[in-house]
Amino acid sequence: MNRASAAFVVLMMIAVPLAGCAGEDAQPYIDRVDELEGQAADDQAKILGLETSSAAKDTTIGALETQITALQGQIAALEGQVAALEAQIAAAGNITELEEQNAAQIAQIAELQTSLSNLQALADSLQDQLDASYTEQELQVQMGISYDQGYSDGASMGSSTSTLDTIMERGSMKCGVKESQYGMGYLDAATGVRSGLDISYCRAVAAAIGLDPDTDVEYIPASGSDRFEKLASGTIDVLIRTTTWTNSRDADLNADFAGMNFFDGQGILIREDRFPQADSGNSATALNGASICVGIGTTTEGNLQDWFSSREISFNTVPVADASEATAKFSDGTCDAFTGDMSAMVAKKWQLDNDGTVQDSDGNVIPIWIASELMSKEPLGAATRDYDSEWNEIVSWVWYGMITAEEMGVTSSNYAAMADDACGINDSGSTSDPAMCRLLTENFGMGTATNPLAGTWMQAVLSAAGNYGEAYDDAFCDGTYDGVSGSDAMVDCLISRAGTLNALVSEGGIQYAPPMR
Repeated sequence: MNRASAAFVVLMMIAVPLAGCAGEDAQPYIDRVDELEGQAADDQAKILGLETSSAAKDTTIGALETQITALQGQIAALEGQVAALEAQIAAAGNITELEEQNAAQIAQIAELQTSLSNLQALADSLQDQLDASYTEQELQVQMGISYDQGYSDGASMGSSTSTLDTIMERGSMKCGVKESQYGMGYLDAATGVRSGLDISYCRAVAAAIGLDPDTDVEYIPASGSDRFEKLASGTIDVLIRTTTWTNSRDADLNADFAGMNFFDGQGILIREDRFPQADSGNSATALNGASICVGIGTTTEGNLQDWFSSREISFNTVPVADASEATAKFSDGTCDAFTGDMSAMVAKKWQLDNDGTVQDSDGNVIPIWIASELMSKEPLGAATRDYDSEWNEIVSWVWYGMITAEEMGVTSSNYAAMADDACGINDSGSTSDPAMCRLLTENFGMGTATNPLAGTWMQAVLSAAGNYGEAYDDAFCDGTYDGVSGSDAMVDCLISRAGTLNALVSEGGIQYAPPMR
């Protein structure tokens, strides 16, 4: 099919669906068909004109190429004659007549080469014009194709099934978690009870979409080596497992990161008998001369060196192969301190405090403490699969909603009353607190056409997990925080939120939610 025919077919394909309309309102469509057919005829005429022009130019180029070939033959023949004459000159010595003939033929060759260059330039110009005419024809065809292609692509993208719809059809949500890290993702083998900030996040997401967080969440262990494989394969619906958001993971893996529920970093666990917490001011800057267990060849080792050297603090590295060796050397006193991810240090502190393995030479249990500093950036959060925006939006905004709720003073115990008050009408006839009313009674367009979120989705989140402060307190502190009094009101915390990146932005931290409106 030539270009003109292709363009005409495309235009007719656009027009045909309109021509099929019937009924008492068909006349506007019939008129539109007539208009489109007229346009198609005009376009066909233009394209035929372009093709005629192109054919003429093709013929001209062919003729020029024939002339060029003939000239090239003449040049070759003359060059042969020149070579023969030069041979005669060489053989006969100084023969003036032959030299003059040679000079004349060389001049003729130069003339022919000039003519050849001019003809080649003309041929190139005509070829450019021909290419331009083809481009114009292609653009006209593409005008019709792109419209249809746009609808085709949109329909294809829209037809993919959201993870949300899959979950709701299944009736349960599969959350990839950790089971060994107290404070983030921990499974008590004796009781079967799960706890930690990641677990609260899983519960909150399940509640937001209308599932029962106690019975409809399937927790699937995800290791450091298989977590992204499980996410990509659909073994899990969402990954919430102390996973650091990095450039390469976001770009190279089938993972789209959502809410960052914990801003982690490298921390240090310290023996009280070597460096008392009170004397050290809860700071690693007091560890001058300390022997510190650190993994061989890890980024942790480099971070440690950078952090201490930039502060001109001396220390001794005790290389260890893994966390097991580090724990043993820290417990027996070979190391004064042990460094790793802060959340991992919290888990290790909880473990060692409970089993009492850090002892002095007399068998007395030694208290251990964690310095307040973070030595690297490790933003930990949830991840969904790429190109699953409706599901990713829900996972993200559940976390932002928990932050917003704490900012507004809405908790697991007062959300119902706060909703009533916020959405009430004041004396001036306006909503008492529009922002809070939106938070507690609107779905902001989240969900899918099949499974939109309920307007009260955030109330369900608060019932299941509380606001951000409550979830943090349940994970790292004594669980008595009222959800409104600020980080300083949290007590018995393994990691104090006050003064850290995980505090609300109003308290100097970086936990911050975009506007919910």
